[in-house]
Amino acid sequence: MAVEDQRAGSRVSRPENRLVRRGFGDPARAVRLLEGPGLEGLADDPVLLDALGATADPDLALLGLARLMEAADETDRHTLRDTLTTSKPLRDRLLGVLGVSTALGDHLARHPHDWHMLVTFELRDMHPGPEDFLRALGEGVREGDRGPADALRVAYRRCLLTIAARDLTGTSDLARTAAELADLAGATLQTALDLAAEHDPEAAAACRLAVIGMGKCGGRELNYVSDVDVIFVAEPREGVDEHEAVKAATRLAAALTRLCADTTGEGTIWPVDANLRPEGRHGPLVRTLASHLAYYQRWAKTWEFQALLKARPVAGDAELGAAYVEALAPMVWQAAARENFVTDVQQMRRRVIDSIPVTELDRQLKLGPGGLRDVEFSVQLLQLVHGRTDPALRSGNTLEALAALSRGGYVGRADATSLDTAYRFLRSLEHRIQLHRLRRTHLMPTGAEDLRRLARSLTALINDDTRADPVAALQREWKRHAVEVRRLHEKLFYRPLLDAVAELPPGAAGLTPDAARARLEALGYTDPAAALRHISALASGVSRKAAIQRTLLPVLLGWFADSADPDAGLLNFRQVSDALGRTPWYLRLLRDESAAAEQLARVLSAGRLAPDLLLRAPEAVAMLGDPHGLEPRGRAALQSEILAAVGRAGSTTAAVAAARSVRRRELFRTAAADVLGRLGEDPAEALDTAGEALTALNAATLHGALRACVAGWEAEHGDLPTRISVVAMGRFGGHELGYGSDADVLFVHEPLLGSLEEDAARAAQAVCHELRTQLGAPSTEPPLVVDADLRPEGRSGPLVRSLASYAAYYRRWSHAWESQALLRAEPVAGDEDLGARFRQLIDPLRYPGAGVPERDLMEIRRIKARIEAERLPRGADPTTHTKIGRGGLADVEWTVQLLQLQHGHEVPALRTTRTRAALAAAVEAALVGQEDAEVLEAAWVLASRVRAAVMLVRGRPGDSFPGEARELSGVARYLGYGAGHSGELLDDYRRTTRRARVVVDRLFYGL
Repeated sequence: MAVEDQRAGSRVSRPENRLVRRGFGDPARAVRLLEGPGLEGLADDPVLLDALGATADPDLALLGLARLMEAADETDRHTLRDTLTTSKPLRDRLLGVLGVSTALGDHLARHPHDWHMLVTFELRDMHPGPEDFLRALGEGVREGDRGPADALRVAYRRCLLTIAARDLTGTSDLARTAAELADLAGATLQTALDLAAEHDPEAAAACRLAVIGMGKCGGRELNYVSDVDVIFVAEPREGVDEHEAVKAATRLAAALTRLCADTTGEGTIWPVDANLRPEGRHGPLVRTLASHLAYYQRWAKTWEFQALLKARPVAGDAELGAAYVEALAPMVWQAAARENFVTDVQQMRRRVIDSIPVTELDRQLKLGPGGLRDVEFSVQLLQLVHGRTDPALRSGNTLEALAALSRGGYVGRADATSLDTAYRFLRSLEHRIQLHRLRRTHLMPTGAEDLRRLARSLTALINDDTRADPVAALQREWKRHAVEVRRLHEKLFYRPLLDAVAELPPGAAGLTPDAARARLEALGYTDPAAALRHISALASGVSRKAAIQRTLLPVLLGWFADSADPDAGLLNFRQVSDALGRTPWYLRLLRDESAAAEQLARVLSAGRLAPDLLLRAPEAVAMLGDPHGLEPRGRAALQSEILAAVGRAGSTTAAVAAARSVRRRELFRTAAADVLGRLGEDPAEALDTAGEALTALNAATLHGALRACVAGWEAEHGDLPTRISVVAMGRFGGHELGYGSDADVLFVHEPLLGSLEEDAARAAQAVCHELRTQLGAPSTEPPLVVDADLRPEGRSGPLVRSLASYAAYYRRWSHAWESQALLRAEPVAGDEDLGARFRQLIDPLRYPGAGVPERDLMEIRRIKARIEAERLPRGADPTTHTKIGRGGLADVEWTVQLLQLQHGHEVPALRTTRTRAALAAAVEAALVGQEDAEVLEAAWVLASRVRAAVMLVRGRPGDSFPGEARELSGVARYLGYGAGHSGELLDDYRRTTRRARVVVDRLFYGL
């Protein structure tokens, strides 16, 4: 019995084993299906089994064949069986489709007679055109036994079946398949329009209606499943009112859309998308040609002209459609000359990238990095730039346009070939994914079965061995092409610019100087001639330096173009390279460390301050190659380095110069980190970090300079007869320095025991005067302006006072504003004990036990009002002046300081020199409501960041927004606003500060 069972098992396993060897995943089910209607006796047919095994999914192909056989009538079943076993062309076509597309298998199961389409059409040399599809659809609608909508859907699927068969059997390449799909779409639109006209003859008699194909339909490069983008244009027939004609055309267009898009028993053909029309979905569905022209002449954005690049009449009145395209073409090819061309293009690309869900980014074939949109976007932008003067580039088809760009020398031949290959692979992959269920998707599947089917269907396009692991081979091929697309994007735009000015090998693209200037101008360079000179100086020649620069520049030029000031970025890079080009580590760092190269490009094109600091000592570029190179250094480390440098110097001037040199380098470190967003993700956090870094740096510099000046005095006169302390004031004392802030200080001294008061005062005066002179003297290093005007009696009073003199003055003469100024006093350099005793001296003044007397309160408010009225610069806008404008820094700081004066004695947490810390303490003490505090803090942080941005961008301090557009754009970029959004920044600033002023009026002025 056991032997018989074993023999029976062997008999069952033999056919299953044959199926497993041929790639079936479920051989048991396959055996059952091969015993079904019409397939009896074919389980041992090696020809059929081999054909099934050669499909992308043998199980899916066999299931589709079994369903087709079951649905066919007896006569058709025998015909299909005979043809299937004797005709290899039919076998390959039918099984090829069934092994890829469940949806087309479902169609054949519903309409089994349609398999005859795979026998009757000729595959070798002939391909249908628009008229063939139109005729086939018309016959299908007339012969259909259902309503016209369903009949149209059935006829459409029948035509789609023949296109897929040609595609999957290799008798049609990608370009031909995409063109046939577009032609089929045009024929479908025309048939739907004819049906609409039959249903509404009055509308048809009132107007001429043209359907303009846009997007992939217009470019004859359509997907299997895609929205079909269209624009409708109409004209009245003779004797018909224009308004009535447009209404009639709108009825026809709406009916056409419903016929194609409505879901019935046969499903949707595809949605008709008219959102590319003027004003998008909010505009009228149909316009006259004159109305279209008026809109595009006055209101259209750059992306709308880019979309029109693919416009092509596909249905309706052919004469009107041709007139539409002819009328708009001149505007399309002048779009690159528009003032906002670069901004619009950059915004459009960013919107596409930002629209991708994070979970889909790595699976996106269309919109993801290295995807189809990268290719299309690159080709279209080059067309718009160079198509102005070269009509040969004016094709709406991506592959045709790419070939034309290569023939014209705008893209290197090798690059064009690589991009063409990548694009064909990605589109073929997209087609196979969509064919499976005829669903609109651009995502790579994740299931093992889906990936295996894809890999087997694309074997001819995969340059790898797919036999061992087809899925892994597919993934490698996809990633290889995606990386190539990303790489070529940079080369397409920027490498030919090098070719235009450098001696490069044959085969590279040969842009003429005029074409190179046009490209640079379109990419945002305002002085393309100068840019070409810089490129030539950097990249020409046969030296190793020039060779490395030719490798770097295509990438760097792209980063520069993405900034607010590409010209400045390129100029600064040339200057740094001229200074460091022969230094071995410089170009090696940029070549081998892509992060360092990108950071350098961002820093050099983000404004003037950081590049100016770098150009004074270009070796600071090395910071960008150190992972921790841009981390701010603490005061102790800075002070130690500066004191060591001062100690090695041979004179006072040399010592202070050494301190200033360290300060310049550290200023660059902080500015570069700020520009690159390395000081903190939260804006307030980044602002605090920058303020602390700049405060520590200035304090260490003052300490070192004071040590140098004391040493210089002592070398000439002997021991200094007094001790000196430097007290920081204002934003310096508040640890809130900006890049352009002066160092507000008070100088205090105390004679040593046995020293005469007059001698000590003269010595202190001389030392402090020398310190200010040395730190502010003209030099290659940025000056540190030491401002002592907040001292008693201001500029009229002595530069330095003794501690006893300060005590006497404050006891007899001090004003309310001086107590307010002392709120931010903090010793930062010199004798620490003297500084601590000065702090003890002033604490009762700045935190008075009785609070602020009414007369002092009135005086503070009067001074504040006077400053607002008298110190705002002539012509300045009070709504955008960051310091003394409405809701600006002074408003917030004076409000907080008034609370400190009133309550600092009983609330210890208010005894801080920092504005935000004091505001938080006021909230904790219930002196200010949480909401009011948030409004004040938001305004203060924003105003402080604007001031920092102005200094970083312009290289000089300013309290108002720049008036020059490029500088304003740089400020907006720093603050996180995208290109072209400077107006939003101004609106947000005014809104934020207006709210703050309301709070200030209530808390400070008591209104």
